[in-house]
Amino acid sequence: MANLTISIEDEVLKKARMRALEEGTSVNALLRDYLERFTAVSAARLSVAERILSVSAKAGSRRGASRWTREEVHSR
Repeated sequence: MANLTISIEDEVLKKARMRALEEGTSVNALLRDYLERFTAVSAARLSVAERILSVSAKAGSRRGASRWTREEVHSR
C-alpha cells in the first residue's frame, strides 16, 4: 500500500477529524474510501462510453448517413 501526503488548511483537517470521529472512522479511511469510489465511477463512465461507441460502430453510424428511427433508438 502506498502513502500519500496532502496539504490542507488546519481548520479543514480539524473539522474532518471531528466528523470522522463522530462517524467512528478516520480521515485516512474516509479519503481511501472516497478515492476508491472516485476511481470506480471513472471506470464505469469509461465502460459506458466504450459501449456507446461500440453500438454506434456496429450500426454504421455516420454523420449525414441514414438516421435511426425513434423506435430503434429506444429499443432495449
